[in-house]
Amino acid sequence: MLKKYDFRPGIVREGTSYSEEGGFFNADKVRFRSGRPEKIGGWEKNTLNSFEGTCRSLHSYRDQGQTDYIGVGTHLKLYVKQGDNFNNITPIRKTSTNSITFAATNGSSTVVVTDSSHGAVTGDTVTFAQAVSLGGNITAAVLNQEYTIDKSLTANTYEITAKDTSGSTVTANSSDESGTGGSGVDVSGQINIELDTFVKGTGWGVDTWGASTWGSVSSLSANNQLRLWSQDNFGDDLITCVRGGGIFLWDESAGTSQRAVAFSDLAGASAPPVKALQIMVSDIDRHIICFGANPIGSTDIDPLFVRWSDQESSVDWTPTSTNTAGGTRLSSGSTIIGALRTRQEILIWTDNGLHSMQYSGAPFIFSFAEIMQGPSMISPNAAINADNKVFFMDRGSFYVYSGSVQTLPCAVQDYIFADINLGQSFKVFGLSNVDHNEIMWFYPSADSDELDRYVIFNYLENTWSIGTTDNDFVRTAWIEANSLDFPVAAGKTTNSNTNYLYNHEVGNDADGTAMTAFIETSDFDLEPDGEHFMFVSKIIPDLKFRGQTGTANTLNVSVKGVDFPLDTPTTLSTSAIDSTTQQAFIRARTRQAILRFESTGLGYGWRLGSFRLEMRQDGKK
Repeated sequence: MLKKYDFRPGIVREGTSYSEEGGFFNADKVRFRSGRPEKIGGWEKNTLNSFEGTCRSLHSYRDQGQTDYIGVGTHLKLYVKQGDNFNNITPIRKTSTNSITFAATNGSSTVVVTDSSHGAVTGDTVTFAQAVSLGGNITAAVLNQEYTIDKSLTANTYEITAKDTSGSTVTANSSDESGTGGSGVDVSGQINIELDTFVKGTGWGVDTWGASTWGSVSSLSANNQLRLWSQDNFGDDLITCVRGGGIFLWDESAGTSQRAVAFSDLAGASAPPVKALQIMVSDIDRHIICFGANPIGSTDIDPLFVRWSDQESSVDWTPTSTNTAGGTRLSSGSTIIGALRTRQEILIWTDNGLHSMQYSGAPFIFSFAEIMQGPSMISPNAAINADNKVFFMDRGSFYVYSGSVQTLPCAVQDYIFADINLGQSFKVFGLSNVDHNEIMWFYPSADSDELDRYVIFNYLENTWSIGTTDNDFVRTAWIEANSLDFPVAAGKTTNSNTNYLYNHEVGNDADGTAMTAFIETSDFDLEPDGEHFMFVSKIIPDLKFRGQTGTANTLNVSVKGVDFPLDTPTTLSTSAIDSTTQQAFIRARTRQAILRFESTGLGYGWRLGSFRLEMRQDGKK
C-alpha cells in the first residue's frame, strides 16, 4: 500500500501530539508559505564592527541628504551608526574641571580616582583629559582615555584599571605612587548605565499586591532596572529617551562626533520634560510626544501623564494661547507600558487597558479615548503594525486591534505561556517581516533570563511556528528594511557574547555557518485508528531545494515509532534525501509514526511537498 501524506500547515500544540494528528507539532528555523513548510532565510553581519552592551532599541532613517542612520540603544551606550561605524553619542551626565586626582600603588593596575560628588555607579564610563604622568608607567597617554569604572567606592572615589591605548593592562611602579595626575585634570561622565537583566527587589511595593510586608524597605526599585531606549527621528535629528530617565536630542548637523544632549540644554528650551517612559514623533501633525512624563513644575515622573511639544518644535513645551503644546493624564491604569504610532492614531497601553490618541487640532490638539480595559502589553515593544492592523502580546494571550480589540486565536498559546519567564517580560519584543507576511515575538522561556525562544505568526495564512535562538540566533531588537536593503536585527554571538547588527533574509546560512532547521509532525496512525502494526518499507520524497544543487543538498527524513500515545517516540529509520533521490528504502515497524525533516548542511534551503510511504499490515499487538 502506497499512501500520500499532506499535513495541515502550521504548528499546533494546544493538545497532545496524538490529538493533533494530521498536523505539525514541533519546529525550529522553519516558516510556512502557501501552506508548505520551508527553512527560513539566513543572516549575515551588517558590519564586522561590534558595539558595547545589549541593544534593545533600533531606529533607522534617511536624512534629506540621503544618508542612512541607525540609532542603537544599549544598556551601556547610545550609538548612531553611519556606514560601518558605530559612533558613540551617549549623553554626558556630568563634567568636572581641574578637580580630579589619581592614586596608584606599586605593583597594582588599580587606580583610585578622587572625583567629588561623582554620582557614578559601577560600570559607568568616564573620560579623562589634561592629566599628566604619575611619574612611572602610568603615563599621560594611559590616563587620558575613556574608562569603565570597576567599582564605585564612595560618593567621592571610584576605581579604574590602568590600560594602554591598545587596551592592555598597565601596572604601576614605585615612581607612580607620588603622582596625582596634575592640577588641571578634566573628566566627563556618561549617563549612568542600567541593567541588562531585570533584578527583582524585595520589600513593599516591588511585587504584586500583598506579596510583601507593609512598610518593609525596598532593596531595589521595581522599575527602571532594565535599560530600554525609545527612539524616533525629528527631521534629520535623532530624539531618544531612556525609559524612566532623560530625554535627549542628537543634532545631525553637528556630526557624528557630537553627543546627544538633554532637551533641557537645548537653546531656547521652555519647560521641556526631563524624564519620561517613552518618546515619539506624531506622524502628520509633527509634535514630539512624551509618555509617562514629568508635569511642568515637577521633576518626578507621572506614569500616566502624556505631554507634547509645540508643533514642529523640540524646545517649546510650555502651553500658551499661541502654540499647540499641552498635556493630559490618562483616566485609567497606574502606568503606561508603551505606545505605538499607527496610520490614523496613536495607541497607548497602560497596565490596565488600551487608549487611543488622535490629533484633533485646536483648541485641545489631541483627543483621547479609552478603547477597552483588561488586555495590556507584556512589554513596551510587544506591539507591531502589520496588514493595517496592530498585533500585540500580553502576559497570557495574543490580541489584534483593527478599530476594536479581538483575541488572536493561537495554536501554540499553551506551549508559550506555560513556559515563559514573566520576571524578564520587559525584554520581549515583536517584529514585522513584511516580505513574508510574518510577525515574530522573541521571549524568554521559564528557565532563561534571556530571549531564547520565538514564535512566528503568518497573518495572511493564519499559521504559527515556533523555534529557539540557537545557531547564534539570539536577537534583542529588530527593524524592518525601510530605507535599508534588508531587515536588520541586533544580537550577540552565544560563545563570545559580542554584540553585532545582522542583515536577515540573506542566503540560507547562519552568518557563514550551517543552520540546523527541522520540522516534526504530530503522531499519526499509519492505518485507520491504529488497529494494526504497519511495516514501512519505502519513502518517496517530494521537496524543493534552493541554493546550491546536487547531492550537497541533503534533508534527513526520520521515521519515529510510537505504539501508544504516551510512549516515548523511538527513531526507527533515518534517510538522507537529496535532489536526485527518487525513493528511500527503510525498515520500520510501528502503530503510530512521527516524521521529522531536518537539515544541517551549508548553503541551501528547502521546501516540503507531499511525502508518500509504502507499507503493509504487520499484525496486531
